[in-house]
Amino acid sequence: MNPDDRPDWVQANPAAIEASLRRALAKPSGGWFVVGASRTYRSRRHGPCRWSVTVDGSDLVLWRPTPEGDLLGGPAACPHLGADLSTGQVVDGCLVCPWHGLRLTAAGHGHWRTVPVHDDGVLVWVQPDPTAADATPAPIIAPRPDEYLSGVIRRDATCEVADVIANRLDPWHGVHLHPYAFGRLRVVDPGEDHIDLRVSYRVVGSVTVDVTARFHVPEPRTIVMTIVDGEGIGSVVETHATPLVRAAPGRPPRTAVIEATMATSDRPGFVHARRGAAVARPLIRWAANRLWADDAAYAERRYALRMSGWKPGS
Repeated sequence: MNPDDRPDWVQANPAAIEASLRRALAKPSGGWFVVGASRTYRSRRHGPCRWSVTVDGSDLVLWRPTPEGDLLGGPAACPHLGADLSTGQVVDGCLVCPWHGLRLTAAGHGHWRTVPVHDDGVLVWVQPDPTAADATPAPIIAPRPDEYLSGVIRRDATCEVADVIANRLDPWHGVHLHPYAFGRLRVVDPGEDHIDLRVSYRVVGSVTVDVTARFHVPEPRTIVMTIVDGEGIGSVVETHATPLVRAAPGRPPRTAVIEATMATSDRPGFVHARRGAAVARPLIRWAANRLWADDAAYAERRYALRMSGWKPGS
């Protein structure tokens, strides 16, 4: 039998998936975490200029000194008496504590210091500890298309980063768990640094589009799918897993799955599609949310089994 003709449950070898996961988690991260879509942290005329985020158990505040200014970030607890700075106001470029009016800027105050924030135009990243040994000046980002339609979703799950990445390192589940999205799927190159698969995406009913997609891991909390052949070549889906709350006795972990789709095409009409981004973006998010409703359950199930002591393949 041709290896590609084996049943998916045979090809999805638990030991091979675990080996791929170990290699992925061993990659350097640069200390950066995705917190959400760039659009989420853009000031509105009458909206807030500050936001609350949680990363790896730390509560942070993000704010813009001016509506058009760069994002700044820092610990959410005021260095004075601990007020939640995300409930404060931005006045004359300063983040003002809601309790006693302490004004904070990028210069910091005492031991309170801002943290690096990076807005890549699609996603916002933070680096809670810029003094860490593996800290890098900017996030490790895989190549993206020059022109694209983007959509970003977020779904929180009761699991750890490893469970999210493991889901993506098991493409063999695609047709079985997502029959509404995929007609056929065949892994053609399960390499050590990438996985290539030939997949038929369902468009409407039985109508499908065939592409070759490559999955690779640029850093331990990110896995990227890039269309390398077929319709939409160059399109990218970045799946980022950001730990929110670490597991503790009586408290399960929480992880945010933040997925950015950047769709592109060399068809002449793509320029018109980009002009209709307001219509296309919700469709992109709808499709991604539909997949992650199932994949989040996969990741949570994997975590629950790990905690019970059950081993894959047993």
